[in-house]
Amino acid sequence: MITAPQLLTIYQQLLELSQTMLRLAAEGQWDDLIAKEMEYVSAVQKLARATQEAQPPSHIQEQLRPVLRHVLENEREVKALLQARMNELAKLLGQNSRQKSVLAAYTRQGGNVLLPNDSSEANQ
Repeated sequence: MITAPQLLTIYQQLLELSQTMLRLAAEGQWDDLIAKEMEYVSAVQKLARATQEAQPPSHIQEQLRPVLRHVLENEREVKALLQARMNELAKLLGQNSRQKSVLAAYTRQGGNVLLPNDSSEANQ
């Protein structure tokens, strides 16, 4: 059976990892965030195993509740930053797609760019 100090240590590790993930997301360090997320998932699994056998007593749960709230708030903020990044990437992909369409259209024209009031055509 896990002791209260051990459980608190696991929760503190989870909080530290979530704070690091939030900092990495805020700084746009996406590769590092993914690596840290693997540690975070492992810590969550460790916590699940630790509490699976028996729920901690209510007085311990009261001590852990603020830590858990902080972890959940960090998760919410990380998700918001990730959503903003996904929106940014979707916008870039849309621009890239439009650029390819324009390039394909010009290529089909044989590389000839027709401009209005082209003086060389007007003189012919």
